[in-house]
Amino acid sequence: MAERTPNARLKALIDESQMTYDGLAALVRTVAAEHGEALRTNKSNLAHWVRGTPPAEKTGRFLAIALSRRLGRILTVADIGLGSDASPGPDGDSMGLSLSVDPIDALMPLWRHELDRRDFLRTSAYSVAAAALPLETVIDLTARTGQAARSGSTIGMAEVQAVRDMVGAFSEMDERHGGQHGRTALITYLRDDVAPLCRGRFLTDEVRRQMLSAASRGVHLAGWKAYDAGSQSLAQRYYLQSYSLAVESGVRGHDGFVMRTMAMQGLKLHKPEHCQGLAETGLNRAKGHVDSQTEALFRIVHAHTLAKSGRPRAAVTETKQAHALLTEGTGRGDEVPFWALAWGPPVGSVHSRAAKVLEALGDHDAAAVEYGRAAASRPDAFARIVALDLVAEAEMYLKRGRIEQACDAWSRSMDHMAGVRSVRTRRAVKSMRSNLRAFRARGVRAAVELDERSRDFLTQA
Repeated sequence: MAERTPNARLKALIDESQMTYDGLAALVRTVAAEHGEALRTNKSNLAHWVRGTPPAEKTGRFLAIALSRRLGRILTVADIGLGSDASPGPDGDSMGLSLSVDPIDALMPLWRHELDRRDFLRTSAYSVAAAALPLETVIDLTARTGQAARSGSTIGMAEVQAVRDMVGAFSEMDERHGGQHGRTALITYLRDDVAPLCRGRFLTDEVRRQMLSAASRGVHLAGWKAYDAGSQSLAQRYYLQSYSLAVESGVRGHDGFVMRTMAMQGLKLHKPEHCQGLAETGLNRAKGHVDSQTEALFRIVHAHTLAKSGRPRAAVTETKQAHALLTEGTGRGDEVPFWALAWGPPVGSVHSRAAKVLEALGDHDAAAVEYGRAAASRPDAFARIVALDLVAEAEMYLKRGRIEQACDAWSRSMDHMAGVRSVRTRRAVKSMRSNLRAFRARGVRAAVELDERSRDFLTQA
């Protein structure tokens, strides 16, 4: 029988913790009990693990959590010498694409690589197969609800609110200044502050649920920032782990909201294979558990997938239902959950997505009106998304040959782009210049003036 290689990492961490094997074994048993598991771990087991005999997979995770609690920092099973972080291979990588592990364990190596700005994360392709993962694992993950790792200090609602406030501040900064602004700061905050809170002891199960939901919202924002920077594969990985955290939280509707986001990403990238399934499953998981405005957000994305699937009547019916729910909820003043405010008040998102439905159905005049309504309904702080709504409005006018109205909408969009660091806004301006080329050559004054402004914008950007 081959001789085992001693686990030097584990030995060093135990030495650093200054715990006896008896004390650490007791802490592992405590962590396991918090997860509903009864272990008989003792000092003899610790000695075997240090000598190189690995524990069972679950026990290894409990050991990592126990040492995290003692040392005051997040440790994964890889950090304690058990298993290894996912790393890129010759045929691509699986980092962050799995839902079979603790989401915090999956996120830690992802964060490390992003903060290092590793090339493979910027160049990896969007995975069609990964887009189906939530549909295949939703039952299994729901069964795991309540089994998030818990260690460290006792956490209350004050800590949950602090995370919500900080994520809200990052989100406002993102909308005002673009996804490239504050991206590293957000990742560092999630890694160093939010992840340890997710591994803490909670006053009540409801506090645990809300903390994991808040963490999911933060990871969702990290995905959105990656999306805005043009890193679609990285965005997808964050969305998958945001989904996993939302499922672990057990907050009804939140997991479906992330599935909705994944459907939107697939539609944007012209990868429709799983979009309708994602949107429909997300809607079904939210119906009856969310307010009317939030349900409208689900229905309008479902309508978009129906339009893209060649089902125009169903798409129109679903769009009307989304508008009716929006009006109903707005009139009642329903409270929209924190996680559903990712793009601000629902009214802007419903109008913008309804415009995309109309665009997919070929009604460009009506789509232009809806894009205009979306831009007008959003707060001024949402500079980037207002600009992009107006860009889309201009493109609809251009399709109808209404160049003066298109130039007016484009000009208003650029009014909102100052100070925004976003790959998408720069691409929009470059596309605008390309669309204006023929009109500029014909001497259309509005096109000439707008092209000069856009050239200056790109030079400054």
